[in-house]
Parts: sequence; C-alpha cells; structure tokens
Amino acid sequence: MSKNKLAPAVGAAIVREQRMLRRERILENPGLIIGACVFLIIVLAAIIIPAVSPVDPNAMEVSQRLKPPSAEHIFGTDEFGRDLFIRVLYGARSSLVVGGAVAVLSCIFGTIIGIYASYFKILDHILMRICDGLIAIPGILLAIALMAALGASNLNVILALTIVYTPSVARIVRSSALVTKNQTFVEAARVQGASNGRILWKLILPSVISPLTVQASFIFAQAILSEASLSFLGAGIPAPAASWGNILQASKQVLQKAAWTVIFPGGALILCVLSLSLLGDGLRDYLDPRTAGRRKK
Repeated sequence: MSKNKLAPAVGAAIVREQRMLRRERILENPGLIIGACVFLIIVLAAIIIPAVSPVDPNAMEVSQRLKPPSAEHIFGTDEFGRDLFIRVLYGARSSLVVGGAVAVLSCIFGTIIGIYASYFKILDHILMRICDGLIAIPGILLAIALMAALGASNLNVILALTIVYTPSVARIVRSSALVTKNQTFVEAARVQGASNGRILWKLILPSVISPLTVQASFIFAQAILSEASLSFLGAGIPAPAASWGNILQASKQVLQKAAWTVIFPGGALILCVLSLSLLGDGLRDYLDPRTAGRRKK
C-alpha cells in the first residue's frame, strides 16, 4: 500500500479510537449521564406539558381549594384552588430561563473581564479589585440590595444575579488564562507580531473553555436557588407569575393543612439543582480525566 493511501486509513483509525475513548469515558461517568438525563426530562416537561395543557396556571377555583393529590390534580391544588402541577411546571420555566440567562451572561462578561485582566496588568489591578469587593459581599445580600434598587421583575432578577456571579467567573477565567499566557506558543505568537486581539481570542480563549463550561453548570444551579430565595423573600419574580420560590412562599401559610403544596415544588427545586450539580461534576471529570483519577483514589 502506498503512503498516499496509508495516511487516510491511519487518520480514520485514529478518529475511531478517539470516539471509542470518549464513549468509554462517558459510560464510566454515571453522574454525567444521570444528571444530563434528569435535567433533560425537567426541561422537556417544562416546555411541552404547559404548551399542550389547557389549564391556566393562574385560574382560581375556590371550590377546589387545597385539594389533595388525585387523578384530576396530580399535585393537588393550592390555597386559591389553582392546579399545583401546572404551576410547578410554569415555575420550572421561570427558573430555567433565569438560571440559563444568568449562566450565559455571567460567563460572557466574566470571560471578557478575566481574559483582559490576565493580559494587561493595569486592567488586572482595577478589574480584580472590583471583583474582590463584589465577592466579599454575600451573594444573596447583594442580590437583595440590587433588587431593592431595580424593582421586582424577571429581567431585573437576571441582571442582579449576573452581577453577583460574574466576579467568580472572571477569577476562574483569569487563573486559567494566566497559565496559558506564559506558554511557549503564546510567546512565539507575540514575537512574530500577532496582535493582542488575536492572542487573546485565538490562543488564550480556547484554554478557558473547559473550566468555563463546568463553572456554567454550577452557576446555573446556584442561580436557580438564588432566584427561588429572592422570590421566597418577595424580592424576585412577582406574583401571580409562577416561580418555585413564590409558590413555596405562599405554601408556608397552609403547610400544616396541605403539606403537598410545599413537598412538590420543593422536590422539583431539589431535583433540578441536584441534576445540575451531578452534570457539573460529570463534566469536570470528563473534561479533566486527572480529576476523575484523583477522586477514584
């Protein structure tokens, strides 16, 4: 066989081997599989069921007030006779939108801040001191203060939580970018006259994608919890819009009479956050096999 014919065959064999190794690493990572599957089920349920259901989540029916779970009302009804199952799914929509938006925005802004801070010393001193000041404030207190200034709405919740989580992303990106900045190929590109923009976005940015992906999944979970906390305290998504937080806030008044009004939305919140945590741990082990090896030991 000639060299021209041998090269494609070797390349194809290498690609097949890499695919097999990636498949084996996924199958050896049950946390990643379980977390991804549970989270996918929650997302699909929150999208599909409310879209095909004729039930209005805000429709009040006093005659059905505080009905226990049954075939007609799977999760029972709340203190206003509203179907709790539909309200929990609409609450999942709100929480997933807020969590996803916060994860994306905080990663975008945190990446920009972290990369520029790692490359320019003057910006490093300014931006990192601002981030340190924000991180020093407890996240929930900072979010409450921002919501008090901005007012309660979905958009303001996203904005407030983005401000809360952006500094932590910036620090993680900066630490990863600093390691790459000192690598030989970056120094070679600088000597050859590559522009700062090319070095930052073509050479340094790819090195922070893996830790950024893992951090995004954790921020997603933390943002869902923070949104629920804000709504529970009355500073988040305003009623009557369904949110896991304000459903739990309203349910505390009838907890002794109707425990299901707390159990089902609380269980949905726990399940969603747990699945994202498992997904984040699984992604960390998949993207960095050394971490998985240390954990096994």
